[in-house]
Amino acid sequence: MTDGMNGRCLCGHLQFAVRGKRLWVAHCHCDSCRRNTGSAVATFVGYNKDQLTYTRGERKFYESSPGVRRGFCADCGTPMTYEADRCPEEVHLYVSTLDEPGAYRPQLHVFFAERIPWMDLNDDLPRYQGLTPGAEPASWGPLHDQTEGHKG
Repeated sequence: MTDGMNGRCLCGHLQFAVRGKRLWVAHCHCDSCRRNTGSAVATFVGYNKDQLTYTRGERKFYESSPGVRRGFCADCGTPMTYEADRCPEEVHLYVSTLDEPGAYRPQLHVFFAERIPWMDLNDDLPRYQGLTPGAEPASWGPLHDQTEGHKG
């Protein structure tokens, strides 16, 4: 699927555009992403870095753990991006910073074992223990039809 979408931080001082095919959309349940956003789950869309253009404002960064940089608006502090040494060509945008976040349906869960216990997720998505390329899902959501396989 080819995408073209604009996004911004809460105050509007940092604005961006993404163009081209998205790589994936995922819910991340890891403790770091939850703490960074102050939410029960963080939903990201992955793009190649060259697909992202900032059209206004300045993004600042901090290293949240070794090899991980998180970008945020220098004015209001809105979390904007996740970048990691293990995937140097990618940038992961928080779906909620996009102008039309509903257009980005999640395809999977990562770090599912770290989810908040009261989070009841009745979907059909694969659930991974971590973020290892080529790994098989640890489980599937209860609405997954085992006879058809994942439609991703």
